[in-house]
Amino acid sequence: MYHKSLFPPLPQIPEQNVHHFLLDRQDQRSWPDFTFQVDILTGQQRSFKEFLERVRDGATALGTNSKHGGLGILQENNEIIGILSENCLDYVALVHSLLAITVPFATFSCYSTLFEFQHAAKLSGVTRLFVSPNLLHLAHVSGLPDDRIYILEGEVEGHISYSSLVDRVRLQGMPRLPIKSAQNDTLAYLIFSSGTTGLPKAVMITHGNLLASLYQYVVMGQETAKVQERQKWNGPGGMQVLFNVLPIHHAYGLNVATFRCFSEPVTVLFLSKWSAETFLDAIPKYRVTSLYLVPSLVHQLVHHPRFDAVDVSTVQVIQCGAAYLPVHLAERLQSRFPGVQRVGEGYGMSECTLAISRKPVPGILGGRAKDVPGSAGLLLPGMEARIVRDDGTLADINEAGELHVRGDCISPGYWKDEAATKAAFEDGWLRTGDRIRIDADGVLYFEDRAKDTLKVSGMQVSPMEIENTILSHPDKLVDDVTVAGVSGGRTLDERVPRAWIVLSPEGKALGSARAVQRIEAWVQACLSRYKWLRGGIAVINEIPKSSTGKVLRRQLVDQYDATRTTMARL
Repeated sequence: MYHKSLFPPLPQIPEQNVHHFLLDRQDQRSWPDFTFQVDILTGQQRSFKEFLERVRDGATALGTNSKHGGLGILQENNEIIGILSENCLDYVALVHSLLAITVPFATFSCYSTLFEFQHAAKLSGVTRLFVSPNLLHLAHVSGLPDDRIYILEGEVEGHISYSSLVDRVRLQGMPRLPIKSAQNDTLAYLIFSSGTTGLPKAVMITHGNLLASLYQYVVMGQETAKVQERQKWNGPGGMQVLFNVLPIHHAYGLNVATFRCFSEPVTVLFLSKWSAETFLDAIPKYRVTSLYLVPSLVHQLVHHPRFDAVDVSTVQVIQCGAAYLPVHLAERLQSRFPGVQRVGEGYGMSECTLAISRKPVPGILGGRAKDVPGSAGLLLPGMEARIVRDDGTLADINEAGELHVRGDCISPGYWKDEAATKAAFEDGWLRTGDRIRIDADGVLYFEDRAKDTLKVSGMQVSPMEIENTILSHPDKLVDDVTVAGVSGGRTLDERVPRAWIVLSPEGKALGSARAVQRIEAWVQACLSRYKWLRGGIAVINEIPKSSTGKVLRRQLVDQYDATRTTMARL
């Protein structure tokens, strides 16, 4: 069965450089100037008009011929500009300078190891690199000469900085370059997939993809406006104050801090290094109204000793994405924010520019849109989906299978990886690799990663189902859990479920041994025999997760396998 979004379709979107939609709209010309960006750690601030001037001057510096003082970066020379940086104000300015001259960029994780960065730099084929000063040691293994490595924020002797390039334009009175035209298939940027099934792949996102993704939220906003009054913000002067702690190198952070903050005047706060203490201090200090989080940060916050004491009365919006947020965590988070009606959630991936589905505002679409706790929401405007069984046939309503999606926001494929593109993209459909079911109301429910699903005694076993069962123990013995397949099945290639748990205060008070016994008994009482934890239960201090909240199951499995191998040799 095929599923279409319940929302009205996207309007006809003219082919254009996305810069015009984001920063060159008629309504923005009547905005009064306001504080647009604030760096929490340095105190640096930039107004909206200052930001616009910096973007245009930066574009001029980058694109002007080197004979006239610029860098001479041109799309037609197959340039790709790498960005290796922590969150900072100029990260956003540089991105928009590059979009304006249609030169694609590639975002690299500031948490990269030497191996990871070498792989990403080689794969993307970056021709130049902008880097944070404290990441120069990584930049030097990119293979680029020093004169092609620039400093993004700050100054380092021997390297040109983005700031000095902007200053050069102003000092020399260089004529501003016009905004270059773009087509729907003009490459905007490369962003790396999470690499949960191997080395990360570079996802191509075009100007057309980005425009379609942005218009999805325009249509949703139009429908929301039919049932809700315009939001009155609690920030200074009635402004929205958006606190971004998400890494901009990731699709979620990139969209929040760089693309989705131009629909109305808004102040965006940046935090380059995550600190729960700094985060909690900033909420009352800056009168934050909007928070964007990932599940791993939610987990840290709700268990922080100051969580119940901080003044969070100004917060009106909380969005959580990048990974599944357990219902109990969402409920505990929302309970501390009296001004938040619900924790907004959705489901997406880098290959879809940002999102596939989102939980709707109650009452929209004539009441047809259901906001179901624990769900992944409804398909966004312009999206189509199908659920496919293992044998390739279409699944029925409420039957889980692999989710395939298509729409104008879907990437054209992976950069310089024809085999991976062919495997994931087929006749306009993206194979997500996720097991999803869709009910009769069009609501999506995330079941598991298709590749994480186990086969035990010929039966499919969802690690996520076991995780949710453990978290639902009536004595609330566990704060966090992950389940993965480990060796120990009846055949050499069969993997059996094993759980790694982080005990709650109640679990610790009971003691590890007794808590494990109760959890094991609970699983056996709730689930079929083939879903039992034949691989055992391990108590650990913390579930390893990536910077975006994705559980690093492979790391735990490798540690387990290494321990078993060592024990076998003794």
